[in-house]
Amino acid sequence: QVHLVESGGGSVQSGGSLRLSCVVSGYTVRRYCMGWFRQAPGKEREGVAAIDTDGRISYADSVKGRFTISQDNAKNTLYLQMSSLEPEDTAMYYCASNIGSGAYYYTFAGCGFGYWGQGTHVTVSS
Repeated sequence: QVHLVESGGGSVQSGGSLRLSCVVSGYTVRRYCMGWFRQAPGKEREGVAAIDTDGRISYADSVKGRFTISQDNAKNTLYLQMSSLEPEDTAMYYCASNIGSGAYYYTFAGCGFGYWGQGTHVTVSS
């Protein structure tokens, strides 16, 4: 059975940093696209960063230079290092994979993401 479990969210002040983790079970992360999405209240879910099956990395323009996505294949874990956080980064952050499809399906960085974790909340105060 496939599970994506996020952790690492919290509350920080503007300019602070957080590292999100997504532990994956049930499949090998390097065989699928993996990504981070976020959804702020009243807004559409949006892609933040992704790694495709060839290891290519993509970022949303709004986070370039501030966020870094990485993947530890030995631990089957995806990370998102977030620095220079801004109040606009406040959102629920979701780990996603293209291993399957569910209630939500979004295309980002050339991959169709349809399998999601439960999310971890990030709040950035000014």
